Amino acid sequence: MSAHSTNTPFVGALHHMGFFSRIMEMIAVHKQRRDLARLDDSALKDIGISRYEAEIESSRPAWDVPHHWMD
Repeated sequence: MSAHSTNTPFVGALHHMGFFSRIMEMIAVHKQRRDLARLDDSALKDIGISRYEAEIESSRPAWDVPHHWMD
C-alpha cells in the first residue's frame, strides 16, 4: 500500500465540500451585508449600529470576515 492510498475519490469529495461550504458562507455574508445596507435609520438604531458603521460593514467584500466566524 502506498503513502498516497488516502487520495481516494471520497477524500477529494471532502476537499470540494470544504470549497463549496466556503462559497455558500460567502454568499450568506454577502446577503447579510446587503440586508444591513437596506435597513432604515430606526432599525439600525434598534440594533445599535450607526448608518456610517452599516455602510462600512456592507461595503466589505464577502470573503472579508473575522477568522472566528469560520470556526
